[in-house]
Amino acid sequence: MDDTQPTDPRSHHLTQLCNTLPETSQAAMGQHVRFLVREKSFAYFLNDHHGDGRVALCCKVAAGLNTLMAKDDPTRFFLPAYLGKNGWVGLRLDGADIDWDEVTALLSESYCLVAPKRLAALVRPPEARPPGQPSGL
Repeated sequence: MDDTQPTDPRSHHLTQLCNTLPETSQAAMGQHVRFLVREKSFAYFLNDHHGDGRVALCCKVAAGLNTLMAKDDPTRFFLPAYLGKNGWVGLRLDGADIDWDEVTALLSESYCLVAPKRLAALVRPPEARPPGQPSGL
């Protein structure tokens, strides 16, 4: 595996956002970055993955939501190769205006879907927790 660090500022920004989440790590793969929580992938920064010409964030979303997102806004969202069939969605980061609040929300949701429940509870807002579940449990 090529562990050269990507130089793209969008990759750097994603890394900063992911580093705010508990127990995350990353693995650089050429111009791509894999973001993990306890050895499980929750996001990827992909730059021209398999020659697709896109710069994108790929992350896991709730079941069935990825196809709806890609269908409703195909200029921004797409089903990533290999991952789309498993509930992942791609968000293009090569447009003029990147909504970093949206990126942060997607990263947080993906993290919560992949992370152990105890770690997810540290990130999920109180109103999104099941009734009776305090923060940090």
